[in-house]
Amino acid sequence: MVSTQPDIPDTDRFTVVIVGGGAAGITVASQLKRKRPNLSIAIIDPATTHAYQPGWTLVGAGVMKLKDTLRQEGGLIPKGVRWLRAAVASFTPEENTVTLADGRRIAYRRLIVCPGLQLDWSKIAGLEETLGRNGVCSNYSRESVEYTWSCIQSLSGGTALFTQPAMPIKCAGAPQKIVYLASDHWRKSGVLNRMKVEFCLAGDALFGVKYFVPSLQDAIDYYGVDLHYKHNLVAVDGPNRTATFAVTGPDGSSTTVTRSFDMLHVTPPQSAPDFVKASPLANGGGWLDVDPATLRHVRFDTVFGLGDVAGTTNAKTAAAVRAQAPVVVANVLASLDGRPLDKTYDGYGACPLTVSYGRVVLAEFLYGGVPAPSFHYDQRKPSRFAWFLKTQVFPRLYWNMMLPGRDVSVPHKPLDIG
Repeated sequence: MVSTQPDIPDTDRFTVVIVGGGAAGITVASQLKRKRPNLSIAIIDPATTHAYQPGWTLVGAGVMKLKDTLRQEGGLIPKGVRWLRAAVASFTPEENTVTLADGRRIAYRRLIVCPGLQLDWSKIAGLEETLGRNGVCSNYSRESVEYTWSCIQSLSGGTALFTQPAMPIKCAGAPQKIVYLASDHWRKSGVLNRMKVEFCLAGDALFGVKYFVPSLQDAIDYYGVDLHYKHNLVAVDGPNRTATFAVTGPDGSSTTVTRSFDMLHVTPPQSAPDFVKASPLANGGGWLDVDPATLRHVRFDTVFGLGDVAGTTNAKTAAAVRAQAPVVVANVLASLDGRPLDKTYDGYGACPLTVSYGRVVLAEFLYGGVPAPSFHYDQRKPSRFAWFLKTQVFPRLYWNMMLPGRDVSVPHKPLDIG
């Protein structure tokens, strides 16, 4: 496809424009700068604070402090990369331009779209009014993640509800990680026998990769957690401490069920950002329409994408970004050089499932749910080694290796499970 450059000032023209300054955007910008220091690059992102979101499960469980997961965005922008602190309003890929909310038009030769996803709190009636009080918390919210730990600590009996919406969501294991950690805390405190712990999932499976489900089911059974499949949270009444679920029956019929709670941990519905959904870059579900292997847009040759916004079937995790970034970098440079795009992404993702304080099931897998372990042990078994990785190694790897653009790839091999 042939694109024309609009007549705009040179200061608003870049070789590569990156939409999104999260894990994906910073990592890709850093890797591009390391490979081609003179490349003209801009990052578009209005946020001034960058969060290590994988740490929020640990914050909600009292293991990590919120402040240790946050840094100033400006300190992470690679040297020589222009930071445009603005929101994106629209894309015009036929003209190779992005329009910002303040009206500026930014031209590019190549565009990398990675703004993450949005949390649709408003889709659950009453949630926004009560989140962060009345026992309603969420590890997905920077404002309420510390309240999760307050709720867990203060509860010595009663009903604790945990929810998981329909997929796809950011870190699909996170909704159940806090179930296990909260239950383990109550067990150690001697009050679990006075608790009724319920995990309400919109789907019909505990985890999307069957290979790891038995280990997770063991944890569910150990803590005595009641599983409720096909339960989708639709409304919350904080003052009266009730949660309403739409329940899908075996015949496809839908009814509503209202449950009382003393604590409610909510994982909100999630979707692509509205400015992506409304753009020509979106697929039918609103996600960025990229080839699952090359991560180039299926219709616009000058556009690439990665991270949570990508309409690919991999897990939306930081580990996926770590594997996707070098693919996008190599293919963007090949595209600029007129070479074939020969780097491919195999769908790698990872989810360290914290089944207790001190033990983790380290799930690693490729497209199609194929297990792909990096270490020479049965990663279905809860491991102290994996807890050490989750709590000590991965945060350091993120800040000191991944974001600065250093190679942090770990060899993983598809596991033949017959």
